[in-house]
Amino acid sequence: MNDITKMLIQSTTKIMKDVCTKELVNEAENGQWAAALWEILAESGMLTVACPEELEGTGGSYADAYQILRLAGKYSAPIPLAETYMGNWLLVGLGVRASNEPLAILVNKNKPFQLRRDQEGWIVSGKAQSVPWARDAKQLLVLGETESGAVLAIVHSVGAELSHGRNIAGEPRDTVILDAIRVENRHVFSVDARQVQERLLHTGALCRSVMMAGALERILELAVTYSKERTQFGQPIHRFQAVQHHLASLAGEIAAAETAAQYAVDTSEKGSATTAIAMAKIRINEAAGIVAPIAHQLHGAIGFTHEHVLHQSTRRVLAWRDDWGTETEWSEKLAEQLMKLEDNGLWPFLTV
Repeated sequence: MNDITKMLIQSTTKIMKDVCTKELVNEAENGQWAAALWEILAESGMLTVACPEELEGTGGSYADAYQILRLAGKYSAPIPLAETYMGNWLLVGLGVRASNEPLAILVNKNKPFQLRRDQEGWIVSGKAQSVPWARDAKQLLVLGETESGAVLAIVHSVGAELSHGRNIAGEPRDTVILDAIRVENRHVFSVDARQVQERLLHTGALCRSVMMAGALERILELAVTYSKERTQFGQPIHRFQAVQHHLASLAGEIAAAETAAQYAVDTSEKGSATTAIAMAKIRINEAAGIVAPIAHQLHGAIGFTHEHVLHQSTRRVLAWRDDWGTETEWSEKLAEQLMKLEDNGLWPFLTV
């Protein structure tokens, strides 16, 4: 880790601690946009990390962006940071300037969005369900098809029909309907649909993996702190062997999750990280299912109350397990890779 990355982590940590408070997260779950947090991240250049400066990005590496996402997950930041990163990375790949506005990505594999051309430009129609943060997005990146092939269209959110929904963490997961929305020619780009979908799947899974790793780290911190403060029979509960056993289980799961996430990030910096991302999402999803119940058991009844912050992290790790592929779906993809290995290929596959 270089000095610039360390400074980035320190700055992001300070912003999250100062601005991303328990009250801000609760207000966001009640429908209030976290404007203060978004604005300070925009002013700090943290919304366009890993985007070239010539396209109004901040520069830096993808690893830097994943460090920011880890901290966003740790402090339950109620903003579409991952979605905006992914959208910006798609945009700059097409030569389009990066944006500091919230972005949402619309994909429907079963029934793709349809674009037809007329004398004034393009008209896009279609529907996407469970779109993260669609209600707060200023621009929608729509993967669709035309008579000539697949395209990626930049659509202003004005005119889109929204049906609000939420995941168990209270984060927006909306249904978006585009009914004959007009798009200018300069906002429609030819793409390889399969390539874009694969990139979104792997990048999305990696984004969620590092965010979950951050949230799991926060859960451990809360559990350790509470076990030292809560007394029973005249002594802090962390001195009891049963509690120590639970804390050790938490620490082991979280160490494994953080290692898997970091390995996937490091591998992605070197090239293709399909296997590493699959393994990370599988392992971190499994850790989430183990850690959340133990953390609530350690906290007792108070951990379930709205006044305590534990639920902000546990509900997120449980909700994010389903984003960009469950452990079952990624296990199937991993099994497909294993079945294609040549003789004596298993050991190198597991140890590289």
